[in-house]
Amino acid sequence: MFNPGRDDVRRFFCEAWRLRDGSAAVTPLQSIALQWMHKHPEYHALLEQPEAAREAEFTPESGRENPFLHLSLHLSLVEQLQIDQPPGIRDAWQALMRTTLDEHEAAHRAMQALAETLWEAQRTGSPPSNERYLERLRRAGG
Repeated sequence: MFNPGRDDVRRFFCEAWRLRDGSAAVTPLQSIALQWMHKHPEYHALLEQPEAAREAEFTPESGRENPFLHLSLHLSLVEQLQIDQPPGIRDAWQALMRTTLDEHEAAHRAMQALAETLWEAQRTGSPPSNERYLERLRRAGG
């Protein structure tokens, strides 16, 4: 199983950003990542500085959002939708899209539901609950 570390994740996003000019081929995953990176101009300066990106700390005390976690959640959501896992996420996503009418807003609401579900699982030491995740996602569509 692929289990990238912090530096691997940061290197992946910085490398994808470096290749955005089309000077070299990008992987399908890098292409998806680039689509989301373009929608987050607030991350561009950091993505252009791989060394600074590797060293940056994003602690809760700092009040800074972790752009690499945020972008990783975007990728996780895309993958879940592609394979409809957990089963029913596509339907919940479509309902959320009808509510928000904005893919980026819908993605952020879905990512919040995913993050809460992962945090809950980590806190309780149990596997993430698909049912709770889908419930949160449906509520996000309010």
